[in-house]
Amino acid sequence: MPIENSSTDAAQTQSRKADHIRVCLEEDVQFRAQTTGLERYRFEHCCLPELDRRDIDVSATFLGKTLGAPLLISSMTGGTDRAWTINRRLAEVAGHYKIAMGVGSQRVAVEKPEVANTFAVRSLAPDIPLFANLGAVQLNYSYGVEECQRIIDILEANALILHLNPLQESVQTGGDTNFKGLLDKISKLCYALPVPVIAKEVGNGISGKMAQKLIDAGVSAIDVAGAGGTSWAKVEGQRGKDPRQRRLGATFADWGLPTAECITSVRAVAPEIPLIASGGLRNGLDVAKAIALGADIAGLAWPFLQAASESLEALHALAEALIAEIATVLFCTGQATLADLKASDALVPLQAAKPLP
Repeated sequence: MPIENSSTDAAQTQSRKADHIRVCLEEDVQFRAQTTGLERYRFEHCCLPELDRRDIDVSATFLGKTLGAPLLISSMTGGTDRAWTINRRLAEVAGHYKIAMGVGSQRVAVEKPEVANTFAVRSLAPDIPLFANLGAVQLNYSYGVEECQRIIDILEANALILHLNPLQESVQTGGDTNFKGLLDKISKLCYALPVPVIAKEVGNGISGKMAQKLIDAGVSAIDVAGAGGTSWAKVEGQRGKDPRQRRLGATFADWGLPTAECITSVRAVAPEIPLIASGGLRNGLDVAKAIALGADIAGLAWPFLQAASESLEALHALAEALIAEIATVLFCTGQATLADLKASDALVPLQAAKPLP
């Protein structure tokens, strides 16, 4: 199906991508009243783990691929010169540590093919799970299998992320807000594409009920992307070109389902679905809590964006720290592997924590 396109549309999309990076790095766009919910849990410390820390195994498996750590560099950017630099750095680090990576929405690469190279990082990370990305709502705006296959090919991707962002589109000036009939189109796409489709929110969360509908439609994995991190209502409110949009951004700044609640809700209805926890995770302790709650891997965006904007060295330091933090949780709970951690009762809700004798 042809895309009804114009150079003006492409330029606007490209400008928006540049704005997103700037606003996320320079403005206060984090959730404030709403949290991830992970702070409501703690690990039970084991003073005698009976393990050699050097034997701790933080490897994970996702969609049939083995990862060096249960980490995903969440979808962020592309389409601009600055994004090209950021994506190259992210891909180099992902390849080095054998962790998964997503890219930002590739709509701009369809509208403006000359910027497709800002996403094409496979040569820097030949063996990692690499995820293409498109807003699901674009399926109601002339996009179909052909366009999705094109962005998969650009990236040589192992899967396609379809992101769901009704709140962001509502606050965004001129946002695409026709979400009617999307589930059926998502279903048809899932069965037409040669790679798995991952359904992802952008920071407002996926409930168990909605996850079940998406799974029934043919989605192969869920990324809950819950509330508690970057608020895209705030981001778009900052960019708003009229008072109404700015007010919407402020009103809905803390809207969404906490990440921890999303993980447990999805796992309750779909015990086996490959599950990514993201939304406000900031360190390896958050990652370990998300894994213990039932996620397979955990996605982080803002910490990686900050480090990538600084230098490749800063990215390496962040990855090393995250992996060390995850390993420390395993060691200090007496668990040798992530599977052991999941099967244990080491994570307890704070209200249920037993007083020490």
